[in-house]
Order: sequence, then structure tokens, then C-alpha cells
Amino acid sequence: MRSELDELKADLSAAFRWAARLNFHEAVANHFSLAVNDEGTRFIMNPNQRHFSRIKASDIIELDVNDPASLSGPDAPDVTAWGLHGGIHRNCPHARCVMHVHSNYATVLASLADSHLPPIDQNAAMFYNRYVIDDNYGGLALEEEGNRCAQLLTNPKHKVMIMGNHGILVIGTTIAETFNRLYYFERAAGNYIQALQTGRPLRVLSDEVAEKTAQQLEAYPEQDERHFSELKSILDKEGSDYAD
Repeated sequence: MRSELDELKADLSAAFRWAARLNFHEAVANHFSLAVNDEGTRFIMNPNQRHFSRIKASDIIELDVNDPASLSGPDAPDVTAWGLHGGIHRNCPHARCVMHVHSNYATVLASLADSHLPPIDQNAAMFYNRYVIDDNYGGLALEEEGNRCAQLLTNPKHKVMIMGNHGILVIGTTIAETFNRLYYFERAAGNYIQALQTGRPLRVLSDEVAEKTAQQLEAYPEQDERHFSELKSILDKEGSDYAD
């Protein structure tokens, strides 16, 4: 019988598999992590430069943000994974799960001089007043840069960081919640970028309706868990080895 930690590793592996299938990843450069102690200082994440489509539960490594030796263990994460995720888990204990990718539309949005996501549809309204924009990209996310990014997420209301000139970072309480948020942010960013391409005026929701919609979606029962459960069921039916 698998332990709770083994189950969490299997879930994180399923998230990697689906991120690859949805083309959210970029080569072997992106990372997901999940805190596994109350303080958030111990976390699991993908091993160094392993393609998301190949990651299995047994590949997932466990790290301690207060132990520099974590960088020297077998399959230790690359220095940017350690810098970014370590900084967030060290400074933002509410960020239990952290998913960082360079997905297509979110990265296009992060490349615009104005990286705000206006509430032009229901998906975008989900993120109304719930993201922060990093306008001060300082190079690769080594430890100093990771700690700087973490300071932008100290407000628990901000669940998404649009990383200017870089990509997207999403946080949450569980793997299912965080993956669901990542999925919908990429959908919302895609709708916005394609709407801009028409050159026609945007239909932007009022502040009142956008906030109301965001609150309604936050309270929507079990949507994230049901979504993620379905994704795992698809993998299971296909005979995937993600949980091995």
C-alpha cells in the first residue's frame, strides 16, 4: 500500500504528464514543487532536466530549503529550480504547490509592455485582482533572483505571478488546485492574445462583475479536484506509468 507521500508524488507526476501533453512545458527547463511539511521547508519536485512526459512518481526528489547539500544529491535540481522554488517555499509558506512554466500564451502576455490580463471572459475574470506582475526581470532565477520573486507573492490573494520577460508561475494549496489554475490561466491568456489579434475593441467586464465572477469561481465546489481526477483517470485508462 502506497504512503501519503507516494500518492503526492504520483499526483505531481500526473501533473507533469498533462503539462507536457498540453504543451505547457519548454524542453527540460520548467519545474513543479509541493511542500510536504507544515512549515513548507521540505518539498518534492522534478529531478534535474527530466522531460515532463517521462517523469514517474519514483523519479520525484525531496529537498530541504535549509540544506544547501540538497544541490549535491542524486538528480539534484538545477540551480534555477532551487533558486526559484526554494525561495518561494522558504518565504511563502502559504504557497504549498508551485508550478512554473513557459507556456505559449502566458509567455506572450509576459512579453508585452503591459502584461495585465483584462477580464474579457469568464476565464480571465477568475484571475481578477489575483495576480501580480513582475516588471523587474533580473536574469536566470538563481538564489538572489528567486528570493526577489518570492517577495512578490507574500500577499496570499495573489495566486499567479506573470513573470515579465520570462513566463508564468502559479501557486496553490494542492496539486489539483494549482494545476487547474495553471490550465485556466493559459486558456485565459490565449483568449486575450487572440482577441488582440483581431484588432477590434475588447468587451471588458466591469470591476464589479469581474470580482463577483472570481469569487463565484473560487467557491465553485470541487471543480479543481474533479478536473484533476479526470486527468488521472485518462492516464490510468491509457496504461500510463506515471504512478510507478
